[in-house]
Amino acid sequence: VHVLHAMHNPRVIVFGDLLSGQECEALVAAARPRLQRSLTVATQTGGEEINEDRTSSGMFFGRGESALITRIEERIARLVNWPVENGEGLQVLHYRPGAEYKPHYDYFDPAEPGTPSIVRRGGQRVATLVMYLSEPMKGGGTTFPDVHMEVAPKRGNAVFFSYERPHPSTRTLHGGAPVIAGEKWIATKWLREREFT
Repeated sequence: VHVLHAMHNPRVIVFGDLLSGQECEALVAAARPRLQRSLTVATQTGGEEINEDRTSSGMFFGRGESALITRIEERIARLVNWPVENGEGLQVLHYRPGAEYKPHYDYFDPAEPGTPSIVRRGGQRVATLVMYLSEPMKGGGTTFPDVHMEVAPKRGNAVFFSYERPHPSTRTLHGGAPVIAGEKWIATKWLREREFT
């Protein structure tokens, strides 16, 4: 694993070769039969909902569900110096041509009524790691509109960003640009303040 790019404000780090080609293929193969239309957290209620801004399909692996997942989760924990148990389950997402995730924040909005029940399971989200499992022929980058930055989806690479508080001043507004040709597979790991249960 090596650092390809680092930014201080927002804190964004692009890693090269975080996953091997074999690991990328194994994650896709394990995730494919379990894919469903992606949901987002419903901050009004604390549940989940379909969101028109998110047009991918996805699934979650349980933490430590297999030897492959355990190995990747332990690597991430060492890399970002954050305990494995503070991570949500690894999510794999599949984007077909035209699919995107419009710009959003990953933290839970403190002003929303459902947030207290969401953060009971491990506190706020404090960081995100997006790992690229495949490369679309065109499109599908991870965009950070506040700083006019786009990370290309290169297989095996990853982008990490952290947000020290749930506020837009962290400049972590980000999105998944539409896939124009080919398809995109990513794995996402969200990190919480405390142990995620």
